[in-house]
Amino acid sequence: MSTASEQEIDIMYGLKTVLTNIENAVARRSKELPQITPRLIAVSKIKPPKLIIEAYEAGQRDFGENYVNELAEKSNDPEILEKCKDIRWHFIGHAQTNKVNKLLGVPNLFMVQTIHSDKIADTLNKQWVKYRKENEKLKVFVQVNTSLEEAKNGVEPPETTKLVEHVLKNCPELDFKGLMTIGQYDYDTSKGPNPDFLTLAKCRQEVCEKLNLDINKVELSMGMSTDYEHAIELGATTVRVGSVIFGARPPKKQ
Repeated sequence: MSTASEQEIDIMYGLKTVLTNIENAVARRSKELPQITPRLIAVSKIKPPKLIIEAYEAGQRDFGENYVNELAEKSNDPEILEKCKDIRWHFIGHAQTNKVNKLLGVPNLFMVQTIHSDKIADTLNKQWVKYRKENEKLKVFVQVNTSLEEAKNGVEPPETTKLVEHVLKNCPELDFKGLMTIGQYDYDTSKGPNPDFLTLAKCRQEVCEKLNLDINKVELSMGMSTDYEHAIELGATTVRVGSVIFGARPPKKQ
């Protein structure tokens, strides 16, 4: 068993490594891409609150969770509430209408990255008025299934503009911030640029052209522990990194 101090060193080292890699990837990024400083989301899935607190105390503020129940539990943890007052929670899992109220009740909910249909957009828009502070809108990304895998959620690329337009025109309580994709796992970059990342960038281009949006204000959330540097080189403005910061997760049970 590792001691708390060893855990803290691991967390701090992981964060420092990722932030350095992000900085280096930005330096390699084409100057033709929107020059937005990438946001790092530390994905704390299945990791205990004490590690989240250590990362927070090391300077990290944005954290992501994949499951509503786990996000609700961690965000309401007494120690996190006490020690992490400026934490920003991002929901990066499958958004389901029957769990919207539980999701929107999360303290310090900052963004929902996984709007994949008119229905979930409408539900979030309708329910947010119960939870918002003052007149603050709920920040959202539209999720795109760039790899067209049945197991993954998200709108198909040709339908992206239509869904974004729906959010902009019919969901006044939502603040559209950009596009998100998961993409296929373990893509071999020796074959060339990741096609999922290229597809998401293309979707942004089309959305901005058709809806007359400023491309510098439309973000791209793509890239995880294995490929976040590559994602930044292709235009990612948000990367979602877990195991490099918090340590490897146990393998999924068959």
